[in-house]
Amino acid sequence: MIPSPAFRPRRPLVALLCASLVLSACGATEPQAAGRNDAAVATPATRWPAPALQTTDTATPARRIEPAMPNFEAPSAKHCARPIRTSETPGSGGSARHRSALAAVGAPHAMPAPVAPGMAPPAMPTPPLASMAAPMAPAPSAAPMAEARASAKMARSAVVESAAAPVPAPIAAAVAQRPASEPVTAGMVDDNADFGEYLAFRNRTQVAHRERDISERYLLQVRDAQGSVVPDAEVAVQAANGAAMWARTDAGGRAWLHPKAFDAEPSPVYEVTVRKNGRQTTSFLRRGQKNAVDVVLERPGARPARAQLDLVFLIDATGSMGDEIARLRSTLRDIADQVARLPSRPDTCFGLVAYRDLSDEFVVRRHDFTNDLDAFQGVLDALQAAGGGDYPEAMNEALHETVQRLSWRGDDTTRLVMLLADAPPHLDYPGPQYDDSMAAALGKGIKVLSVGASGLDKQGEYIQRQIAQYTGGRFVFLTYRNAADPASGPGTQTVHDVGNYSVQTLDKLVVRLVSEELGKLPGAQASRGG
Repeated sequence: MIPSPAFRPRRPLVALLCASLVLSACGATEPQAAGRNDAAVATPATRWPAPALQTTDTATPARRIEPAMPNFEAPSAKHCARPIRTSETPGSGGSARHRSALAAVGAPHAMPAPVAPGMAPPAMPTPPLASMAAPMAPAPSAAPMAEARASAKMARSAVVESAAAPVPAPIAAAVAQRPASEPVTAGMVDDNADFGEYLAFRNRTQVAHRERDISERYLLQVRDAQGSVVPDAEVAVQAANGAAMWARTDAGGRAWLHPKAFDAEPSPVYEVTVRKNGRQTTSFLRRGQKNAVDVVLERPGARPARAQLDLVFLIDATGSMGDEIARLRSTLRDIADQVARLPSRPDTCFGLVAYRDLSDEFVVRRHDFTNDLDAFQGVLDALQAAGGGDYPEAMNEALHETVQRLSWRGDDTTRLVMLLADAPPHLDYPGPQYDDSMAAALGKGIKVLSVGASGLDKQGEYIQRQIAQYTGGRFVFLTYRNAADPASGPGTQTVHDVGNYSVQTLDKLVVRLVSEELGKLPGAQASRGG
């Protein structure tokens, strides 16, 4: 692999890596505190590695040697005390009048990817080919099952879009919307907590997807000199060959590092650099080490008086999602009120991104962050489920715009996305791809809570769990009295390949996950005690 110029390793880095390898080979060790990795090396403020796209193989320009390096800018918004700003990427189904109206208010038709300061614009994205998507051989019944799910999704879309549509009575009855007063129940699994079972799930699930090898992982834990966790610290991991990844520590000062997901070569050592508020330190990760990468960052700065929470609802708004959108509409106020009463009293900003498909009126419609809950409730109330058609939808484009185009707040913010969908993304479309967006999300400190709605197939489950696991989130799934019949009402059963889960109503589960995340922040225990 030829490293990009932005990633040509510094001579000090090469020297340090060589020395580290020599010492390791000779069995030389230094006294360490129990459970500690190599002592972090305090360094002056050096050049921070800028995200850039990987080079391509010139012999086969359509094939990338590795997944594209995440291209993103650090979150930097100061507040969300503003009216809602709405932008839309129209689809081919939008009328000429609709497109003219969008142009009049300045809504973009095409949104180029942001470029990090000082970097050249990225190359045009390439379609996912076999070398990247790595489709596995489908099970014998995969094609009929996919056709059945696509037919059911189209039928449900027809029920929502047009009461006059000629839908067979048995299908219409099976997909009828649940009563508005009926609760939606859901279960949850944490694939990072039960990582062995998650790897087994990946191995036994034969579906097309965008491959990122996460089979080898290491925990990074960042604390200050007093032992308190350091949330939202920037992390850069580099190999001598130029391969690199970025992350931000979560509310508990942790991040999972997956070398094989960004480095195709067997680099034995990685430089791990952590910074926050002008303070920077460096440690090393040796492949195969058993203990965590434990980094101490001196004087990382004062913490805000209130927790800051940026919460985005990323919703598949095609016709089959009508009942889920209706339920979210009716419970948003309860969710917001319960979050506001959490012990950390978070300063919360809400955002909404809805998506359909390329042939619909719009592909992606995003409403940027606001703290005006009434206005946010208004845009959610106005959201209608419509369109769709085939089974996959424009999730790739929507996740890209959610990560790259919203005004995420800067330091000391907890950033969460609740992705609610009943179908996988189109892997056959050129343009943004979900694996690149999840890598950028990790670099910006955005966790995705993937929620599988009724009708989500094996491929959709696999991809939603990929996104949640890589960003440090959870996989949530709706449950029913009869797992195979979403019209059977709330219950504890699911068709998904999960085990050891408890069931709550969806709104309570969302609040629980937000509460658990904010509860990791420094001082959160003291707040609860007070």
